[in-house]
Amino acid sequence: MSRLVLIDGSSYLYRAFYVPQFAGFTAPDGSPTGALFGVLNMLRAELKAAPQYAAFVIDASGPTFRDALYPQYKANRPPMPDDLRAQVEPMMRIVEALGFPILCEPGVEADDVIGTLALRALDHGLQVTISTGDKDFAQLVRPGLSLVNTMTGTVLDEAGVFEKFGVRPDQVIDLLALMGDSVDNVPGVEKCGPKTAAKWLGQYGNLDAVIAAAGDIGGKIGENLRAALGRLPLNRELVTIKTDVPLANTPESLLLRPRHVEALRELYTRYGFTSALRELDGGGPGPGGAAGATAAARAAKIAANADAPPDPSLSAPGRYECILDEAGLQRWIAKLQAAELVAFDTETDSLDPLRANLVGLSFAVEPGEACYIPVGHDYPGAPAQLDRAAVLAALRPILEDGDRRKLGQHGKYDLHVLRRHGIDVRGYAEDSMLASFVWNAGGLRHDMDSLAAKYLGYTTVKYTDVAGKGAKQILFSQVALDDATRYAAEDADITLRLHRVLSAKLATEPALQAVYRDIEMPLVPVLARMEATGILVDAEELRRQSADLGRRMLAAQQKAHEVAGRSFSLDSPKQLCQLLFEELKLPALVKTPTGQPSTNEEALEAIADQHELPRLILEYRGLAKLRNTYTDKLPEMIHPDTGRVHTSYHQAGAATGRLSSNDPNLQNIPIRTEDGRRIRTAFIAPPGRKLVACDYSQIELRIMAHLSGDPNLIAAFEGGQDVHRATAAEVFGIPPADITREQRSAAKAINFGLMYGMSAFGLARNLGISRGEAQDYIAMYFSRYPGVRDFMERIRQQARENGYVETVFGRRLQLEAINSRNQAQRAGAERAAINAPMQGTAADIIKRAMVSVQDWLDLQEGRAAMLLQVHDELVFECDEAFVPALVDAVRSRMESAATLSVPLVVDAGVGSNWDEAH
Repeated sequence: MSRLVLIDGSSYLYRAFYVPQFAGFTAPDGSPTGALFGVLNMLRAELKAAPQYAAFVIDASGPTFRDALYPQYKANRPPMPDDLRAQVEPMMRIVEALGFPILCEPGVEADDVIGTLALRALDHGLQVTISTGDKDFAQLVRPGLSLVNTMTGTVLDEAGVFEKFGVRPDQVIDLLALMGDSVDNVPGVEKCGPKTAAKWLGQYGNLDAVIAAAGDIGGKIGENLRAALGRLPLNRELVTIKTDVPLANTPESLLLRPRHVEALRELYTRYGFTSALRELDGGGPGPGGAAGATAAARAAKIAANADAPPDPSLSAPGRYECILDEAGLQRWIAKLQAAELVAFDTETDSLDPLRANLVGLSFAVEPGEACYIPVGHDYPGAPAQLDRAAVLAALRPILEDGDRRKLGQHGKYDLHVLRRHGIDVRGYAEDSMLASFVWNAGGLRHDMDSLAAKYLGYTTVKYTDVAGKGAKQILFSQVALDDATRYAAEDADITLRLHRVLSAKLATEPALQAVYRDIEMPLVPVLARMEATGILVDAEELRRQSADLGRRMLAAQQKAHEVAGRSFSLDSPKQLCQLLFEELKLPALVKTPTGQPSTNEEALEAIADQHELPRLILEYRGLAKLRNTYTDKLPEMIHPDTGRVHTSYHQAGAATGRLSSNDPNLQNIPIRTEDGRRIRTAFIAPPGRKLVACDYSQIELRIMAHLSGDPNLIAAFEGGQDVHRATAAEVFGIPPADITREQRSAAKAINFGLMYGMSAFGLARNLGISRGEAQDYIAMYFSRYPGVRDFMERIRQQARENGYVETVFGRRLQLEAINSRNQAQRAGAERAAINAPMQGTAADIIKRAMVSVQDWLDLQEGRAAMLLQVHDELVFECDEAFVPALVDAVRSRMESAATLSVPLVVDAGVGSNWDEAH
């Protein structure tokens, strides 16, 4: 799982400044460096933990919203010492050179920026670490989010928060409100320390209950509490970290950038950081410090090849030529004809390849030498260019020759563009993006700029360098030819250089090379064909559904107003809180991270049996989501020329190898509700054709049976049993015929939960039982399926030793945190170690099936086409009379895409629309 580390820069700068051991540190010129030294060491330690995403967050100057709430907030803080102020600017330069994004948001504190990004990142599926020494952040701790004090090495997860403070993370805000904060000048209850505050919260549950019980608390401390009652609500607001700050940054935008080595060398030399300088030049400890000697660290270093210097010739500036005449074109055609491998790239006027117009093409056949052939630059004064149709006609024999090997960087885009202009590229044999993805799927982004920096030590020309940014950005057709040549020819050149480096790496790992050569590369033209075909959508049906959803939303709204006895906004959490918890006195069973009553889906479900209103709100929200996300949006995405929706599949997105779909995402159309399934009825077959959906049955469980070799699990699949019922019979020790629905559901939760590393706590929450009962279920499961237990322990150990896990076909998932001292990070890596081989193997199997099926479809003269891939499902369109032949052929190829110790089973459905077929 990818990890985001959010660094509390302001906190560390102050803390390092007051560390006695650093007090006398100075640079060669005599300037103070103690705080700078402390922060740098902390950042170096963070880098050794190899996060994928990171941010260094500092406080902005000026007042914040808390100053408006309480003018005395932080009023007793002295101004920043001059010796500390002198270290801020060099600190920022070092942070930037190390590759950390720096965030500084006016009007709020760094804590609020960190809190907002942390919860967003959890929602995006990232593991989050907040690097801080500030106790206030304990209020944010939850599964997947922990605190680490890099200066002391201490880590706080949920259990750690309770051990340290005596309260749960969701009670920390109330603890701080009672104690107050002398540093921030927030007065608490006099003489109320952490033990007293924790005792009260343990007895009464939360601050509101403590306030309500104030009259019952005796002694002087009770008097002090009653004297402070008026300011406690404000205290709570002041110590609550905001998690809804409007930020332009998303968690994914905080990719850790490559180090600027020369800038660091100059800074380390200037400030006398000799240890950091030795490490920079290769003489200090490698990634992981002393732990770098472990097998896992060695394997991770080899896999990333982080310290291998590139061939100097691959980092040198290139020689690029702009082709404006027939003689130059023919000279380059001769080079292309003689080349063993041709790197190519297209430049267009749109990011949508199915609507883009070709502006130019670039080619390279030797590193350092490339050309750009402009065919569509139309800015005032642009030089005369070769005719586009004539250029494409001259290049067609090369581009459509399947025996001439071609190379691209994310070349599927270019295949689309050229097909749109009448050229069906054949012989697409190499892709530097996919080579990087297979070599180290989770190591970094796989765009050209990132790959060039990592593998070549080369800084590329960025699109914004030649086309500008934001509202002033121009189309590529408006870019001057000199700039366009420098940018476009470099793309082809760098693609070829990257291929040289990455192909050599893959050659050292035959299993990875096979994944690249036999799975990923053959899939590129298959996906391009599917995307270009698209799927027919009935826009009128979607509009009817939108109108129906709108009417039902209005009815739900009116009914809610009637039940409440007044009007209110169903979209306003604030108004809902007031109505549900203050006026109707419903229990607030779920709290927000700030300790306030929540009105999210979980919170409303928890009280839906106590009043009619929560159910009406949930109904309204469900209808609104379907309308806003699907029925209103999909008609707008129908291509005007084809009448179809064309999704785009991304091969290098998920580290496990699963494909993702976007613009629009057709893999997330809901199917668990009747309204959700109705949306699929709008995906239709044209007259005379049918949609056919073929879906692997319980493929990940079958892979678990294969990998674990457990005889009972294998027997269940070989016998064609209902595996969840069979599991329930094993766990509960009763005949399958006597299994109840509840027992089967519990077994299903165990079967799937264990594949995702679910704990007894998670299982208990899912089933609504105690943790003890859940632990008993898991124990019974492992006693009946000991092979599964042994596999899980074996795969964890392999991950610890190797630093990665593999699919059946040899695809690797690197697990940098598998030996982390941070318990939360280590646990997340262990869960990924168990799940990735199954999810990744399932992804490999369906990719192999897609290639095999498309090979067969190519011979069927258009009687059928593959349209969609939705995880374990393939959707086809075919002639009605051809349906039986298609089903037989597809089922056969899908079921034979892998040989496992249990059979693969494919279910098939047929219909006039996707819902009927599924």
